Amino acid sequence: MTERTFPARLGCRYLLDVPTNIGARTVLVAALHGFSQNPEDMLSLTRHMVGPHHAIAAIEGPYGFFLGVGSDKVGYGWITNRRPAESIRLHHEMVLHVLEAAGGELAIPAERRVLLGFSQPVSLNYRFAGAHPDSVRGVAALCGAVPGDWDDAHPGRIRPAVLHIARRHDEFYPAERTEQYARRLRLRCDDVEFHLLEGGHRFPSRAGPVWENWLNRIL
Repeated sequence: MTERTFPARLGCRYLLDVPTNIGARTVLVAALHGFSQNPEDMLSLTRHMVGPHHAIAAIEGPYGFFLGVGSDKVGYGWITNRRPAESIRLHHEMVLHVLEAAGGELAIPAERRVLLGFSQPVSLNYRFAGAHPDSVRGVAALCGAVPGDWDDAHPGRIRPAVLHIARRHDEFYPAERTEQYARRLRLRCDDVEFHLLEGGHRFPSRAGPVWENWLNRIL
């Protein structure tokens, strides 16, 4: 038996929510949902956290699946441990397209674009920031991990500013592990802000003041 591979076109999708007025302080937030979630929910959660004055592009993960036997509800994911390099490449291409398409449409330059992810895509977003340093001004990481194969002895650089928010009782990313992320990220990035909030593995909707202070500072 031999394996054959081939490229095929994939129809990708994102939801764009734009404020009534776009000004010099308007930011484009490319928001990536967690595993088994969808862009509709991610758009709502992100809007609640970032407020009404920024544009949000909520991207749908490329891998859809039913959420249970007999269920007609569908969730989406970004990567598995099977052929991860292809998922990383696809993630990079999707995020680049959305940033350029939505940013160009709204006339929001790269220095006012932020890549935000919850849970599963956090590590992918960190990889993206290293590979495409001029595409965004900042990376906001919510309840996720740094890439598992990162080598702290020979760290690559991340140019965008980083905001990493973890939860103290996160059942998937425990505090004893995430508390090490600030040190590890500072090996790669000169501007890292880390917060450990109370709660479990949930989108930190009440982190609006943390987000706002960070955004005002980096802009």
